[in-house]
Amino acid sequence: MATSLRLAGAPPEPAPGVPAWAAKGFRPFFLLAAAFAAVIVPAWLFAIEGVIRPDGYLDPMTWHAHEMLVGYTAAVIAGFLLTAVGNWTGRETAVGWPLVALAALWLAGRVAFAAAASLPEAAVAALDLAFLPALALAIGRPLVATKNRRNYPVLVLVIALWGANLAMHLDVLGYAPGWRWRATFVLVDLSTLLILFFSARIFPMFTRNATGVATVRNVPSLDRATVAAMVALTLVDAARPGHAIAPWLAALVAALALARSVTWGAQHTARHPLLWILHLGHAWIVVGLALRALAAVTDTVTLSSWVHALTVGGIGCVTLGMIARVALGHSGRPLATTPLVMAAFALVGASALVRVAGPFRTGWYEPALHTSGALFALAFAAYVLAYARILTSPRADGKPG
Repeated sequence: MATSLRLAGAPPEPAPGVPAWAAKGFRPFFLLAAAFAAVIVPAWLFAIEGVIRPDGYLDPMTWHAHEMLVGYTAAVIAGFLLTAVGNWTGRETAVGWPLVALAALWLAGRVAFAAAASLPEAAVAALDLAFLPALALAIGRPLVATKNRRNYPVLVLVIALWGANLAMHLDVLGYAPGWRWRATFVLVDLSTLLILFFSARIFPMFTRNATGVATVRNVPSLDRATVAAMVALTLVDAARPGHAIAPWLAALVAALALARSVTWGAQHTARHPLLWILHLGHAWIVVGLALRALAAVTDTVTLSSWVHALTVGGIGCVTLGMIARVALGHSGRPLATTPLVMAAFALVGASALVRVAGPFRTGWYEPALHTSGALFALAFAAYVLAYARILTSPRADGKPG
């Protein structure tokens, strides 16, 4: 099994004449996501130093969070699901011009924020809000048509991401004052939930297939409990932000996620970069949720540390690992890394460590912030250099897609 996405059915063939970069959803969206990550983080650093001014539509901190979650993370989710759903259902989602149009909608949202000073606020909101419903339609039609109920949760999650984004815009437009930070935390929760949902399906499978260790397995009861607890935490953050039960739920999710990963064989992955980067990302999610629980009982742990353990560490490592692996498997290439890709993995891991640890030492916050941002941007710049040709060239094995 070459890649995570071939979990059921046979991958459909795109229409003839489709350019290579628009032949599958992962191609444009993985490239756009990585290039965006390499640019937007330095832009954020310049913004907090006053070198440039953010769009003005959102306050600088929310702008940074929004563009990393609704910009970068949503693009990776789109590339993954557009490709995965085609394989799960045997029906194409979006290729060719429909895929180009979908990528253009995502890009329009990014341009709208960059040009917010010259646009009506309603136009910025409309342009940014258009992408996720279009993505939901693209993946929802084949899921519903084939009654692929097992994967309906991913459609619900995409709609929920759109709802959180809508709440943020409603705050800006004056219809829901104070909701922007609630929406930000829900976006982090939903992104974490999506990783927890899929990691149980694919991380043990990848590890067992690559290492040949037969004892590597997942425990379905723990997987279900982990996801259920994370759903509960997300609902609490959406309905009652700051509720006293939230840290307890975070601790529960951390404990369950750690327990289920014991049988995933992370200790066997040292010689497999495409594996250890995924296990590292999952470990960062456990750390982030544990730190969130600890933050409720000690001032030593800051909000910045646990949020960035989940985002830079968890989301950053898992998404970089997935876009590296999926791009190889679905372009007909061996699942092997180059020194440049291994450097990218090391850089994003180091970025998370610096960003999370920095606030624990007085006077380290600013240096840690800039160092982490530079490492993160370099990681994704390295990905672009390593994968641009792969993502824009026909499959190496001559097959369509």
